[in-house]
Amino acid sequence: MLPTLPLLLFLLLLLPVPLSPASPPAVQTCQDFIHCLISGGGGFPSNLIYAPSNPNYSTILESTIRDARFNSTSTPKPSLILTPISTSQIQAAVLCSRRHDFHIRIRSGGHDYEGLSYSYSSPFAVLDLASFRNVTVNRAEKTAWVQSGAVLGELYYRIAKRSPHLAFPAGVTNTVGVGGHFSGGGFGFLVRKFGLAADNVIDCRGRILDRASMGQDFFWAIRGGGGNTFGIAVAWKIRLVTVPSTVTVFSVVRTIEQNGLDIANKWQSVSSKLPKELSLDLLLTTTNRTKNRATIKIAIFSALFLGKTDKLLNLMQSKFPELGLTGEDCKEMTWLESVVFHGGFPSNATVEALLDRSKNSPLVWTLKYKCDPIPESALLKMWEKLMEIEPEFGGILMFPWGGEMEEISEFRIPFPHRGGNLYMIQHMAYWSDEGERHVGWLRELYDLAGDYVSREPRSAYVNYRDLDIGMNGEEEEGYERARVWGEKYFGKNFERLVRVKTAVDPENLFRNEQSVPPLPRGIRSQRIAAGSQFDRCTL
Repeated sequence: MLPTLPLLLFLLLLLPVPLSPASPPAVQTCQDFIHCLISGGGGFPSNLIYAPSNPNYSTILESTIRDARFNSTSTPKPSLILTPISTSQIQAAVLCSRRHDFHIRIRSGGHDYEGLSYSYSSPFAVLDLASFRNVTVNRAEKTAWVQSGAVLGELYYRIAKRSPHLAFPAGVTNTVGVGGHFSGGGFGFLVRKFGLAADNVIDCRGRILDRASMGQDFFWAIRGGGGNTFGIAVAWKIRLVTVPSTVTVFSVVRTIEQNGLDIANKWQSVSSKLPKELSLDLLLTTTNRTKNRATIKIAIFSALFLGKTDKLLNLMQSKFPELGLTGEDCKEMTWLESVVFHGGFPSNATVEALLDRSKNSPLVWTLKYKCDPIPESALLKMWEKLMEIEPEFGGILMFPWGGEMEEISEFRIPFPHRGGNLYMIQHMAYWSDEGERHVGWLRELYDLAGDYVSREPRSAYVNYRDLDIGMNGEEEEGYERARVWGEKYFGKNFERLVRVKTAVDPENLFRNEQSVPPLPRGIRSQRIAAGSQFDRCTL
């Protein structure tokens, strides 16, 4: 346990003034903010504040920037980077931000497809949580406390080292930060068996707020309602899950000539109906690794099975014989080793590679949404589109739903994409330059797929942000504009998120271009009153 660390700290509620419209001075400067931090009662050490003139500024800023588009000379850079090492310093940053109307953005792991955690059009500071990385596992309770600055690889490693039979259902990429991942949902190869990462956040107790004192609506909102919206999550208590000592993985390739298109089409109707213990994803991509360097279309089927090879082979022969899986295709290993296998590491990588927080892969920008079956002819068109791109890699990843996701209500947490969805589909392109031409190609692929995926609204996943679907405006128009993108991310849960935001952060202190906005002041009282059984937070 971490008795001196609040599990989930929502610093907005620490402000020593009523949550009412602020009246900031006419002129606010970065110097005012710095003075407040250091000398104005904040007690923030000056050696943890980095301005552009500091020789370490660029190194810290770029440490978790994954997309070169947001590291160009034209990208607005933060006026300051704050690197707190205590919760009191985070509190000071929030207090001074509000007092001097100086905007802050929170960064945990930096996997931000629109760069919102470290870029903004107006002067701002980045509050970097990289020092908050502790993971404490309780084997007896099958729980863990994890701070928001930890990355998934660190979390998985610490869990498995305490017990090889314990795991946590979250994402595949080891450098994704816990704070943002949990705030938006979070899924990976264990999702069909155990649900989302946010489904397994079980409590919010601590010195400042616990689950009871924050109210059930607030607790509901923070698990999937998007980061940088309701406050700053310093740490989370999570429920761990039990996995067998031996799991089986495979990754097999089928070309068009090997009936890859037919097998991919069959996968659409099979993958979501497989037993929960098996997750089998599909990647449509291209390769030119042939003697004459010709580009060919390939389908890659990758899986994690919570069991041994012999049982998996019997299952695949019964449910999906078209794939032609053999024993030679399969590898038995521990769950932690399977994370390395599916994490894009070299084949000789050890589990310690999960602790590497550096950029261990090319850069990626994606568009993401749930979808229903795609006709075989449309799959071929999308595959043909892959032949046009020239990045290091381009592909269409399909991740199966079903299993536990079919059984969880769309209203359990803000993430609504549950029953009735066969799989999620992700358009990907990796690049190492600024990548604008690749972004254009992704938009064309997104438009091509538009006739075959969910509509009204066309759904999206908040952890894979896409500003093309809409952005917030000024206060009076912000709510209506936010509904456009908000219903794509949250479905019918958007209105409840707005009510929570209006109650706990009516001044919109925590915000970005796609954060849930509060209601306009003119309609707040009537909308809040109309909300059913809304639990206001105890201030």
